Amino acid sequence: MKKYIISLSIATIAINSYSQSAIDAYNFSQPDMKGTARFMSMGGAFGALGGDLSSISQNPAGIGVYRNNDFGFTLNLDAQTSNSTADGSSYKMDQTKFLLNNIGVVLTLKLPNTNFPNFNFGFTYNKGASFNRVYGGNIKTLHNSMSNYIAGLANSENLSEGDVASSQGYNPYDYSVPWLPVLGYDSYLITPDVNPNTGATNWYGLWSDYMTNASTSGSGTFLMRETGGIDEFNIVFGGSIANTLYWGMNFQIASLHYTLNSIWGESLTNALVPDANNQLTVANADWNLNNYYSVSGSGFSYQLGLIYKPVQELRLGFAFHTPTWYNLNESFSASVDYLYGGTESGIATTNNGYLGYNDYGFRTPWKIIASAAGVLSSNFILSFDYEWANYGKMHFSEPTYYDGGYDYWEPWALSAGTKASQPFYDLSDPYGYENGDIRAYYKSTNTFRVGAEFKPIPSLSIRAGYAYVSSPVRNEAKNNDLTIYTAGTMPSYRFDNNTNYLSAGIGYRYNRFYVDLAYVYKNMKSEYHAYTPDPEPYDGRYIPSPQAKVSFSNSQVVLSAGYRF
Repeated sequence: MKKYIISLSIATIAINSYSQSAIDAYNFSQPDMKGTARFMSMGGAFGALGGDLSSISQNPAGIGVYRNNDFGFTLNLDAQTSNSTADGSSYKMDQTKFLLNNIGVVLTLKLPNTNFPNFNFGFTYNKGASFNRVYGGNIKTLHNSMSNYIAGLANSENLSEGDVASSQGYNPYDYSVPWLPVLGYDSYLITPDVNPNTGATNWYGLWSDYMTNASTSGSGTFLMRETGGIDEFNIVFGGSIANTLYWGMNFQIASLHYTLNSIWGESLTNALVPDANNQLTVANADWNLNNYYSVSGSGFSYQLGLIYKPVQELRLGFAFHTPTWYNLNESFSASVDYLYGGTESGIATTNNGYLGYNDYGFRTPWKIIASAAGVLSSNFILSFDYEWANYGKMHFSEPTYYDGGYDYWEPWALSAGTKASQPFYDLSDPYGYENGDIRAYYKSTNTFRVGAEFKPIPSLSIRAGYAYVSSPVRNEAKNNDLTIYTAGTMPSYRFDNNTNYLSAGIGYRYNRFYVDLAYVYKNMKSEYHAYTPDPEPYDGRYIPSPQAKVSFSNSQVVLSAGYRF
């Protein structure tokens, strides 16, 4: 019998049972703009200005600008709308979150020296990023089934029925069998066929358009819910030299928490479904793949910054951010619920329904920020920032408390020639394939921010800003020219395009009290993939994976209040 897999090129994939993937790396590092209302209303363009509780974690030299003590906090009402479009249909989802963006204190110690007039230190909490997203949709016309993709994985590993039937299935210390084929076998998404002459096993998915009486058709649905964020705790020191050069350093502890619940479902007509004798028959098939993935941990980074004021009207800023070095622990599970032929139903789970666990180290990208600001008069400020970060330098590693209790053998080795010949991959690295995928899929980003502030009267400020973040994804990955490797039982992924922020706000000062209000609109476009597309034609034709265009729009109302003393 002929193998009905997604294509020969997909069949060459050797998938890690569970490790991490380049997609996970970006999920943990994706940029965001959070802070005080003044900071956000000016597009985050504060690298050369300072004097703001959230800006000092962007450029620590901003703490040297302070001449008085400051205590403040910021609240954020974040309303998100996602719109997914596929096959001419769209699906809209909404959610609203209430966030604490910032709270902190800066204390100023005045020194009896005109060359070193002050030494300042501060303790702040800042919301580094929010991962809260929900999106989903319907793909009305499928051209293949994820079950055929899973069958391709089983064929690529030359798995027998005994391999998947006896596997532990979802154990981070057992890399002998990829877990997605195990789950697919337990839920009858894939069916084995043994050649009686050679003993070789061919695996079938549910989809076929090659058999005369089995021209499969169907639709797909997806739902993705991400929650969590990055909380930054900053210990900042700084001061000024002759009120001309401002300096600062920030010791930052970051707490990361990220959870993803995903569903991919298919409703198929004339599918190839196994009967009671494990023989393929034609029937309808409805099934859902449910995935849960959660990761949390803490990390440390260091930032150093300078602001130079050659004349009163001009300020130049520079900041250097080391990566954040994390120790992370993850938990995960998956299940498939199915209904075949309208009568045969059930549910299959990984690891007998128990969570799997794993620990690892992770490093985010380096960042460099250059800034300039003009104080054009006593009542007008114009500020610019440029930020560079190389997401291709994200890196997985063993956790710092690794005790050597288990090794990192991976079934990639079964087809190492497929990837080892590529310049991105370093086989001496225990996470060489994952880190190679990071370099293959991701690149550096350029962020531009501009902000303005006008004071019609001394106590009132009117502000506006704009920020642009370029896509971190290489064109080869974005244009479906690469096979995209994911981990575990979660073949879906999303690639982000450019992100734009528009903001405006007002501020009011009364004696030592201040209050600021901002409105920030964020728009980001992404592409959702149910599983990796096939970069090579099969039988002279290209078989795409299910995809959808996703647009995220966030409307944020940000309120800050504080007291300077």
